[in-house]
Amino acid sequence: MAGSNGTTEDVSSLNFQQIFKLNIDAGFSTKTAVAVLTSLFFCFINCVMLFALKSKRIFQETPRYILFGHMLMNDSVLLLVTTIMYTVALCFLPIPKSICTLLVFISHCTFRNAPLTLALMSLERYVAICFPLRHCNIATPKRTGIAIGIIWFLSSINFVIDIIFVLVIDPSYLASVIFCTLEKLFLFKWQLDKYQAFDVLYFVSVAVIIIFTYISIMITARSVSSDKDSAKKALKTVLLHLIQLGLCLTSFLYTIIERTLYMMTGSNSSLFINLRYLNYLIVLILPRCLSPLIYGMRDEAVWPLFKYLFCYRSGKVRPTVNVH
Repeated sequence: MAGSNGTTEDVSSLNFQQIFKLNIDAGFSTKTAVAVLTSLFFCFINCVMLFALKSKRIFQETPRYILFGHMLMNDSVLLLVTTIMYTVALCFLPIPKSICTLLVFISHCTFRNAPLTLALMSLERYVAICFPLRHCNIATPKRTGIAIGIIWFLSSINFVIDIIFVLVIDPSYLASVIFCTLEKLFLFKWQLDKYQAFDVLYFVSVAVIIIFTYISIMITARSVSSDKDSAKKALKTVLLHLIQLGLCLTSFLYTIIERTLYMMTGSNSSLFINLRYLNYLIVLILPRCLSPLIYGMRDEAVWPLFKYLFCYRSGKVRPTVNVH
């Protein structure tokens, strides 16, 4: 932010919108290729899973698979936009502020969509186990679509209000050319503080919802003897959502880790540059890559179909789809 980024000691403030000051040396191309190709490979994995979900009508009519498809789409867009911004930052390429605003808006929304989607998926499993007779009436494809729309509204409203605010103050705001970071899009430090407060609110709320659904399903699993297998599967699913939320939370550790590295090594040292790159790759990128893959691997309906599409497309035997 304009109010807080005036000093060189203010190391990057949020997630994906960082300028990676890497020296162009022998390992520069390798590092860039690893980061970019990792993102693109897992985007491809997500696209294959999405194709698998689209290939069966039952997946398109089942709320939990609609939500899973939304998570795959969301994380794929996030990885692509992050890769674009990372590449632009590596090249020290200034871009029009209007384009930067669009890229940051997409990354901002998709980043915050992830935990909200996990909360919605946990609530769907909670309804399925705790209110099985009403599940078909409560969790319908139409209501699932409305819920996804609400998620996008909640994740975007904060950013949209801030952009409108700065446009009112400075109508020519989008006309300049900048190095693209979230901080450079706003005028005051309190805007960044507000973002951090909303991030804490989002993740605490999601954590409370997931823990609540986990405890409720666990109680139901112990009290109901007729369908314990389904309850146990739902319990494992919600626990997986809690782990996925933990992976999302690691992204918020990025800034803390980077500032710690900065204080320990100094911004110009090659050690800091290399550690910063690893921090970006491991803390920001890998959790986004692994979360949908882990969820898909444990799903008995999606995983066989995914393997067929990914590895055995030329085979004659098609996998059977059994949606519980």
